[in-house]
Amino acid sequence: MTCLLEVENVYAGYIDGLDILQGVNFRIDSHELVAVIGPNGAGKSTLAKTIFGLLSPREGKIIFKGENIAGLKPNEIVKRGMCYVPQIVNVFPSLTVEENLEMGAYILSGSAKRQKDLVYTMFPKLKERAKQKAGTLSGGERQMLAMGRALMLEPDLLILDEPSAALSPILVNDVFQQIKAINESGKAIILVEQNAKKALMMSHRGYVLESGRNAIEGRGIDLLNNPQVAELYLGAGGVVSPQKNAD
Repeated sequence: MTCLLEVENVYAGYIDGLDILQGVNFRIDSHELVAVIGPNGAGKSTLAKTIFGLLSPREGKIIFKGENIAGLKPNEIVKRGMCYVPQIVNVFPSLTVEENLEMGAYILSGSAKRQKDLVYTMFPKLKERAKQKAGTLSGGERQMLAMGRALMLEPDLLILDEPSAALSPILVNDVFQQIKAINESGKAIILVEQNAKKALMMSHRGYVLESGRNAIEGRGIDLLNNPQVAELYLGAGGVVSPQKNAD
């Protein structure tokens, strides 16, 4: 596989003199699904926001497609083939599903019908609700719409920040199935997720962050069966047999 993104020794935070990320390293290859897990406050979402330009690193490099994008604004990063789906406030509630998708294609010239048809093929529920206001959708449907809107630009890399947050178990399963399908369609995905077990079960590789630093990394199945990871992040009975891994 070809390296798509590499984060090298990155320090970043929200307040001058207080770094949340303290020398984090990370990489993802083309077509990979890589999970980022860890306790609350570990820096998972901060890493996602820094990669996407919502925060500027104070030190380190972020190499995307061979170019150092550290310090670039999100609108510049989007044009290079990366999209980000935040945990909250990720749809326009007063707009219809179709209008939300069209907003996702704002930088495209010409018609976005082909991209919209592809999204509707991947998310049939969105097609059924095309004329419905996004604010009336269920939590799972809003997450699908947020992902669909990001896919309108056909990015090479999709960053998902806590996509299962506040969803019921049934909706969580639906959203994770869609994430797997997006990855299988050829998109590389960074999955920042509190539901560590589900994230690792479907990921090619994973990173465990702790206090803004790299703690453990490896294949998803290896992290699932790592006693330390199981005890700290997966809860009782966290170890999973290889045949149950989605990879």
